[in-house]
Parts: sequence; C-alpha cells; structure tokens
Amino acid sequence: QVQLVESGGGLVQPGDSLKLSCAASGFSFDDYYMSWVRQAPGKGQEWVSTIDTDGTYTLYADSVQGRFTVSRDNTKNTLYLQMSDLGSDDTAVYYCVKDWGTTTAYWGQGTQVTVSS
Repeated sequence: QVQLVESGGGLVQPGDSLKLSCAASGFSFDDYYMSWVRQAPGKGQEWVSTIDTDGTYTLYADSVQGRFTVSRDNTKNTLYLQMSDLGSDDTAVYYCVKDWGTTTAYWGQGTQVTVSS
C-alpha cells in the first residue's frame, strides 16, 4: 500500500526558512520521479518542483526558483523540500506527489505552511 506522509510544516515569519519532509513507503521509491505541489487557500493546485529518481535532475516553478531546493534520500525513502526566504504567497498546503501529472499519481495528505508576521 502506497503511503506518503508529509511533515515539517508550520507557522513562520516572512523571510524565514522551513524544511518539509515526505516519508514514502509501499513502493520502490527510487524508481519514481517525485514532486511537490501546493494549494493556497481559495486557489488551485500549483506545481512547485520535481526531482528525478536519483536526484540528478530537478525542476522548479518560477515562483520558487532560487528559494526552494528539492532533494531526496533514497536510502531513507524520503523526499525533502528546503524552503527559504518565505513570503505570504508561499502560504499553502504542500503535498508530496508520486508520479505527478500521470494517471497513476498518488498524493500525500499534505502539510500546512503558513507565512505570517
């Protein structure tokens, strides 16, 4: 059974940093591209970042390029998102997604990130 469990969200101030984690189980983690997708209050889903199977190749949305860093530890079956210089526009529920954009996509339950002074 596929499981994706995000953690690390919370309330931070503008300019702060935060690191999200996603613990994966129930599938061969190192065989899959993994992504982070977020959804802000009242808005649609926004793709944030994707990483390939061994972490060599990464992609970022323009809105987070240069501020966010995606990584993975295949020995721990864990996906990460290091976020820095956070602003109010980064307030959202962040989801870890296996196979994002495909018919076999699987989403975690999400972790809330709130940026507020």
